[in-house]
Amino acid sequence: MRLGFFDGNPKNQKYGKDLGPKDVCTQENQELAREAARQGIVLLKNSDESLPLKATAIKSLAVIGPNAIATKTMISNYEGTPCNYTSPLQGLTAAYKNIVYSSGCSDVACVTPQIQEAQNAATGADAVVLVMGSDQTIERESLDRINITLPGQQSTLVSEVAKVAKGPVILVIMSGGGMDVKFAVDDPKVTSILWVGFPGEAGGLAIADVITGEHCPGGKLPMTWYPQSYANKVSMLDMRMRADESSGYPGRTYRFYKGENVFEYGYGLSYTSFTHSMVQSAPESVSLLLSEDHTCRTSECMSVEAAENICNNSQFDIHLKVKNSGQMKGSHTVMLFSRPPQVHNAPLKQLLVFEKVHLGANEEGVVRFSVDVCKHLSVVDEIGTRRIPLGHHLLLVGDLEHSLLVTV
Repeated sequence: MRLGFFDGNPKNQKYGKDLGPKDVCTQENQELAREAARQGIVLLKNSDESLPLKATAIKSLAVIGPNAIATKTMISNYEGTPCNYTSPLQGLTAAYKNIVYSSGCSDVACVTPQIQEAQNAATGADAVVLVMGSDQTIERESLDRINITLPGQQSTLVSEVAKVAKGPVILVIMSGGGMDVKFAVDDPKVTSILWVGFPGEAGGLAIADVITGEHCPGGKLPMTWYPQSYANKVSMLDMRMRADESSGYPGRTYRFYKGENVFEYGYGLSYTSFTHSMVQSAPESVSLLLSEDHTCRTSECMSVEAAENICNNSQFDIHLKVKNSGQMKGSHTVMLFSRPPQVHNAPLKQLLVFEKVHLGANEEGVVRFSVDVCKHLSVVDEIGTRRIPLGHHLLLVGDLEHSLLVTV
């Protein structure tokens, strides 16, 4: 919109004829690519605060894995023309003095891993970064995965390298979707896990920024990470959301899935710590105003339709104090969920609103959420009508819980 492309024939607009690399590849835009990649990185595991790896404390770093030298992989599908690629290996080489590199596999398919070569690289290093995952030969538009573990023998490579490592082992996963990496979650030798998605042309710089601690990770998972058993059981053509106990169907998404997960939707760690406290709580109860002849005035109802006349004046505010109680500045996404009464096969929980805050060490801020009962607390019934369940709705923010009674 800022380019004026919606203001008529683009050729007649300010940038219609001359827009090119000199405009796109400015220092400001390249820094934006780096910042976008940084903000998208999700810290999934960090045992014993293994990360960050301060460059001054690491004399030698082993960088291993088929995606360590990824370039085009990082920009995924529907890509534009990149200004300049920085691979993970290049980013880490710029950050640390002594780098030992081994591909570990000839490509992400990793049919025959070079385990001994990778172990040799890891044995003499103070820390190991394994850059694994997929690329567009594994997942892309019109190519769906039926296996959601690390491709080929990548898991074996990770485990065998971790066995001989003398220091922290950081697993970096580059992929478009979730991966079943339960083996790494459970392996005490794999001390940290980062998911970087397909991070764009500046991905290598962003990965190095997070690993060195130049940037404090604050990303959250945008999807549930399922175990491989889920992919084995559920057809990708079966898009039912709700679980069906009679057939054993486990449901889809964090809203309805009832099985075990590898990581839940919205999960993400940080190098610092954030606490929440209530400044202005939600009310204890909300009463919906029904017309004089509404059937729910004279008979017991599980829910009422979210009609316009009922929804007037059904809003309330929640004010939360968020404190960065750690020693690093960082970003934190405050997410307000609700757990509705279980009527109409309602979701187990659902995200209502969220807001990202940026706080310095020991800094506090206030997040204000406006909740509309009809918009945020309603569910869709069996025939597609949006209805407000009556009864207790549990509002959730981090460790905070608040019970809200919705009545008529």
